[in-house]
Amino acid sequence: MAKQTHGLGKGLSALLGETDPSQLRKPVGYINKDIVAKGQPVAAKGDIVRIPVDLIEPNPYQPRMTFDQEALEELSDSIRTLGLIQPITVRRKKDDRYQIVSGERRFRASRMAGMDMIPAYIIETDDQGMLEMAIVENIQRQDLDPIEVALSYQRLIEECKLTQDQMAYRVGKKRASVTNTLRLLKLSAKAQHDLKVGLITVGHAKVILGVEKSLDQDFLCDAVIKEGLSVRQLEERVRKMQARQTPIDLSEPAELPEHCYRVLEIVGKFFDNNISLKRNPDGKGAMTIRFNNDEEMQKFLSALENAKL
Repeated sequence: MAKQTHGLGKGLSALLGETDPSQLRKPVGYINKDIVAKGQPVAAKGDIVRIPVDLIEPNPYQPRMTFDQEALEELSDSIRTLGLIQPITVRRKKDDRYQIVSGERRFRASRMAGMDMIPAYIIETDDQGMLEMAIVENIQRQDLDPIEVALSYQRLIEECKLTQDQMAYRVGKKRASVTNTLRLLKLSAKAQHDLKVGLITVGHAKVILGVEKSLDQDFLCDAVIKEGLSVRQLEERVRKMQARQTPIDLSEPAELPEHCYRVLEIVGKFFDNNISLKRNPDGKGAMTIRFNNDEEMQKFLSALENAKL
């Protein structure tokens, strides 16, 4: 029996049938249908109007850094077919122009679709309110990458003068979640990039934050990418790295045991006694050898080889 072919793969025509394009859904209706243009009365706050695209400016506080081109094209195709169902939100400027508060992605897709008029909901807000609304709207959409979210949080704190508690309330997140997200900005530039593009996960990033040096963070990122390390495997790698880098407390040198003096005596004769050894009470320590030339090192190496260690 032949397998039945489903229609979902055929696009909108499979869902809508062979409908005359002129009968497809028109854009939503507007409370105020007068076109807003220079020389005409401006719309009032709360109106939904159609505004010429050349009178609309992008949001200067836009927290989104990148717009996926393929996703924009898909949205543009939908708008071209069905119209812009959800108007953008704008604020009116003094020069009878309008500035996007939210909906820049819809605005860009509408222009790609060839629309010369954009339906928009008009609100009144100052610069700080505009920044706050734009950031919160983007965060709530949950399609920013983790670094964009962290930068948005930081902007809310610095530019809107919000505390972490106030910001957590604004964006509907727990304070701990906000704090952990902000910590991502302490990652090295490479680690932030790898997180942005999805080469490492937020789980990996939190583990990498356990080391302070940028070079070490970069090394761990490369290990995750090249070796396919899980978060648990990365945690073990960090533990080993930290164990090797644990500083030795030599602030209170103690009397050396006899075997340490024997090492100094035996090894020191190859280097004119240019050797020092420090040891703390728990047995940890460091030995430093200073040599004057390659010949001294060669003699020491020969002695080790002859001893067949």
